[in-house]
Amino acid sequence: MSKIVLSSMEAVSDIPSGASILIGGFGICGMAHNLCKAMSLRRDVGDFHLVSNAGGMNGWGVGMMIENRQVRSIIASRVGPACKAYEEQALKGEIEVELSPQGTFTERIRAGGAGIGGFFTPTGAGTVVAEGKETRIVDGQEYIFEEPIRADYAFIKAWKGDERGNLIYRMSAQNFNPVMATAAEVTIAEVEEIVPVGEISPEKVHTPGIFVQRVVLGEDIEKPIEIMTTRPRKNSGVS
Repeated sequence: MSKIVLSSMEAVSDIPSGASILIGGFGICGMAHNLCKAMSLRRDVGDFHLVSNAGGMNGWGVGMMIENRQVRSIIASRVGPACKAYEEQALKGEIEVELSPQGTFTERIRAGGAGIGGFFTPTGAGTVVAEGKETRIVDGQEYIFEEPIRADYAFIKAWKGDERGNLIYRMSAQNFNPVMATAAEVTIAEVEEIVPVGEISPEKVHTPGIFVQRVVLGEDIEKPIEIMTTRPRKNSGVS
């Protein structure tokens, strides 16, 4: 059975207000911009609970949903400066932000996908990260208990996919996307190319189609740079 839908808007058309959504992307690399854009155009819905390492950029990716004030809360590893609305709403308390150390963030999602009821980690022990959490001493070291993360939906960005939902990622886009694909009730994959079933060798599949419910060909393949910094080349004469 084909899992291909014809547009990003169709792919997200049934997502209700208040839904929890996992959104991949290390910075904006590997972020499903077209799915986020489609959600931002649905002005009838909001109060979303996001799980995303990054907040997109001004007018791009998750940033568009934040700019439209559709986000109630977010679990993240940082509040990035590339989206001004994210920074402003977080500082004003208009978005509830739960900061999670990046390794812990990933492991919580992996645990959610694997059906694991949580885990103990030394990361964050003795800091504000540990407030309100169970602690345990193991071999003389303090550990804190972290709960798994699951969501109603996941927005995944992949390089290639087939009509059964088998996916391949490229380079840094293989960041949070593979674990997020496993930890949602409905995973929607935005891809750059749809190939026939069988073209992706089984040993090269990063995310098996069993975890994916919808596949859409991304309409906009723009890949902007989140924060561009430059420095003079040595002996170039440029200052």
